[in-house]
Amino acid sequence: MADKDEMRKPKKKSATVFGFPISIFFIVVNEFCERFSYYGMRAVLVLYFKYFLRWDDDFATTIYHTFVALCYLTPILGAIVADSWLGKFKTIVYLSIVYALGQVILAVSAIHDITDANKDGNPDNMTFHIALSMVGLLLIALGTGGIKPCVAAFGGDQFDDDQEKQRSTFFSIFYLSINAGSLLSTVITPILRAQDCGIHTQQKCYPLAFGVPAALMVVALIVFIVGSGMYTKNAPQGNILVKVCKCIGFAIKNRFRHRAPEYPKRTHWMDWAEEKYDKLLIAQVKMVLKVLFLYIPLPMFWALFDQQGSRWTLQATTMDGDFGLLIIQPDQMQTVNPILILVLVPVMDSLIYPLIAKCKLNFTPLKRMTVGMFLAALAFICAALVQIQIDKTLPKFPSSTVGQAKFINMLDRSLDVKAGTNEFTLKPYTANDDYLTFDDQFQLNLGGNAIYLTSLVDGNRSTVVIVQDGSLPKPLGFVDIKTKPEQGANDIRFFSGYDSLLNVTVGDQDFGEITTNNMSKYVGVPRGLAKFLIKSATGQECVYSQELGFGSSFTVIIPPTFTFGQNCEQNIHPVMDIKPNTIHMAWQIPQYFLITAGEVVFSVTGLEFSYSQAPSNMKSVLQAGWLFTVAVGNIIVLIVAEAATLPDQWAEYILFASLLLLVCFIFAFMAYFYTYIDPTQEEARFAQKEPEEKERRKSVEMKRKDSVKNRKEDRKGSDSSSDEEEVKQTKI
Repeated sequence: MADKDEMRKPKKKSATVFGFPISIFFIVVNEFCERFSYYGMRAVLVLYFKYFLRWDDDFATTIYHTFVALCYLTPILGAIVADSWLGKFKTIVYLSIVYALGQVILAVSAIHDITDANKDGNPDNMTFHIALSMVGLLLIALGTGGIKPCVAAFGGDQFDDDQEKQRSTFFSIFYLSINAGSLLSTVITPILRAQDCGIHTQQKCYPLAFGVPAALMVVALIVFIVGSGMYTKNAPQGNILVKVCKCIGFAIKNRFRHRAPEYPKRTHWMDWAEEKYDKLLIAQVKMVLKVLFLYIPLPMFWALFDQQGSRWTLQATTMDGDFGLLIIQPDQMQTVNPILILVLVPVMDSLIYPLIAKCKLNFTPLKRMTVGMFLAALAFICAALVQIQIDKTLPKFPSSTVGQAKFINMLDRSLDVKAGTNEFTLKPYTANDDYLTFDDQFQLNLGGNAIYLTSLVDGNRSTVVIVQDGSLPKPLGFVDIKTKPEQGANDIRFFSGYDSLLNVTVGDQDFGEITTNNMSKYVGVPRGLAKFLIKSATGQECVYSQELGFGSSFTVIIPPTFTFGQNCEQNIHPVMDIKPNTIHMAWQIPQYFLITAGEVVFSVTGLEFSYSQAPSNMKSVLQAGWLFTVAVGNIIVLIVAEAATLPDQWAEYILFASLLLLVCFIFAFMAYFYTYIDPTQEEARFAQKEPEEKERRKSVEMKRKDSVKNRKEDRKGSDSSSDEEEVKQTKI
């Protein structure tokens, strides 16, 4: 049974500021803190999986998307609890406690010192950290998903029926707070993660990156509770979802039983439930089904929208992020979306929509949502055009049936090289311009008797370094990277022809000890002026500086003639294996603008539409249905991406854009036939008829009971043979 506080409404009208109830300000602040907590945690989650839990990319991505999908599936549970048991207020409070607890557990799971008994910086019991992480994420998914459908609907409950304009503005402000929280968190949390912390050994500070969002979630809970006395708290209406499902089930079953032609048809198939259920409930179910039917095409929008954090970020890794005063990393381009939302939401509400209204255009919510879907499709067409330009600048990596090789001359003289059918001359300490492709084994002729039969691993890139071996040149093979460096970093390695051991470092990264005529490992170096410190075994030092862009790869040659001392770096020769990114990240801004504009007119309008068309006792259920479309959208991405198997990324973008355009036309057709309703008026109309309906049913029930009673009395007065005959007739 609902609590008394939940059942009643405030005795007097809540104080207002600029026509808005004061209570909504607590709700908006709560939403800002909660979204900061969620997006901040999610921003570093994949990195936590990969670098702390040591999972590979595929498994980390799988767990990440499973968590996100769960966050958008649990709203159904939250809606059921709110509408049928606790009410929105208590549901938000209780699940926020679960949410905050999950955030704290996740932060604790990231403290490596807990199980680092030998103090080497690596946890000794990774199972403990994994188990704690999964418990934390499960609680977070339950908490954030459970309160999602309740907070927006609870905010809408704070307005009276005559405050439609204020309610509409509230949903815009509400959405603004979501994006303000996500913007700040996606900027701040990665900075916190990059810090070093630890009791025994210094590691990347995941506990701080998770701990700050946990603290914000606690603040969100406290702020929400503080406003308790000002809220309008509508009572839960009973287990409405179960009642709705039973009502629909009975209507279908009853219609199936009476499918014969002699039974007259009814106006709506739900009318077949009238034998058992009130007309008011049936009318409410019809309203819900009308809206849910419109939801069917919506997941396709989210399928495109959510790729900002995956496909578009990967696209940014192949682009140049130098904006002059500001250097943008590929994953930071996602902040363009919340920044644009903070600009576009007030522009839409204050300028665009009023201008459209003055032009006497009926820009209904469903028309807005159709435009939003169309803009998202255009965004992916822009992404495809950008990808085509990027592909022109990318290196041609080998397929699985061929190998590629580049040749470096470490001799102090020019060398004529014949590799298969390719002939070229290499100057001292230089390489040929680009990788050469070979189908199988090839003959490498370095002049005279220096002829070698060389084979490459199919699908791999290799560097063949030609060194002096006695009187003849000799080839040495080294495996190269065959993909663009991740996240816009630059993969650098050193080849040493120096006659003794060398050690190379850049910042706090170490290339390791490099012996003569050997290659170091690759080290990822960020964009900017990199200073490499080269040390000899005797303590001599040389600083070699090189300006790096985004996404390049170099093999730095230290020749046999290298000497320490003044101008030592002039003897060092860099060889470019992969060119830096040349397409600027600014070219992504148009696609971000289109997808964000689409989001503003689609998502903000969708939240408002869901609330306005929902019956009074089913608003949280419809909010959960709206969020469920997001989960389905993520599943669509996986299905389409796996089923399509397109060789070119731009083709996949076009495929998604085409699918959304098709769905957009379908949705526009469905919206054309949708009739907007006022649920309050509909409910009031049926509520007036309800007493008459109950009286009619009561009369029918009384007559039925009297009939049964009369039959019983008649049977008492008849003999046993008559009783037996009556029973037979009844069975027949």
